[in-house]
Amino acid sequence: MVFDCGVWCAKYLLCILNFIFFVLGTIIFGVGLWLAVDKHSLIALLKLVESERIEHFTQPQVIEQMAYVLLVIGAVMFFLSLLGYLGAMRESRCLLSTYGTFLILLLVAELVAGGLAIFYKERVRSESKKFLQTTITSYTLGENMDATSLMWNQLMGNFGCCGVNDYHDFDESEAWKNTKGNRTIPDACCMLKDVAQLVPRDEDCTTNPSDSNSFYKKGCYEVFTEWLIRQRELIIGVIIAGIAHLVLVILAFALCKAFAKYDDMRL
Repeated sequence: MVFDCGVWCAKYLLCILNFIFFVLGTIIFGVGLWLAVDKHSLIALLKLVESERIEHFTQPQVIEQMAYVLLVIGAVMFFLSLLGYLGAMRESRCLLSTYGTFLILLLVAELVAGGLAIFYKERVRSESKKFLQTTITSYTLGENMDATSLMWNQLMGNFGCCGVNDYHDFDESEAWKNTKGNRTIPDACCMLKDVAQLVPRDEDCTTNPSDSNSFYKKGCYEVFTEWLIRQRELIIGVIIAGIAHLVLVILAFALCKAFAKYDDMRL
């Protein structure tokens, strides 16, 4: 079918963008599938790399949880991009309408979530704190460390904080109580001389925490919230992603209308 320049450009722009997302989604899904099926190969590979930071990611539980996240993200990207690519390439109004509808639903969900976060700020704050506190209930040390424990260690070590509100949050974790020994706080709550290995400056910090050797009274929720507010690049990135999302929706439905018009002309 012969189109004018604008329709031709829109068609192939949508094809190119969705093909890129399709390739990325396929790679992400493939990596997730590999990690889910054969996590031990990755562990062996990572152990060949001499990096202190990588050592934390060689726990089987961490890799397994990471695999599920990658599978979900990859599957969503694969499905949506395939719809968009085939719809534009085959000039299918049905596929493009389905693609555009899914994108609109995602956009509406994002806007609703953002609106609720603004209008119910205190409620969202309270609920998000409760959710974070539930993740601490599985916090543990040693060989049984999972992705949640690793996430908390990285967050506390890099941001200089402890727990959601303070170190008392860890009292809710039975796994922490069973593995902490004589510690009062996790190593990550201390002022560290080696963030990668979570090595405290003061050897007595974990058993005798104070304001001078730890961040045991400084909650991560407030610290992380303040950090997010200061990240202009992140805010700009979210805005750009939102605009790109909207552009894809407009392209999808504009092409639907153009294809319908050319179908009528052909008849």
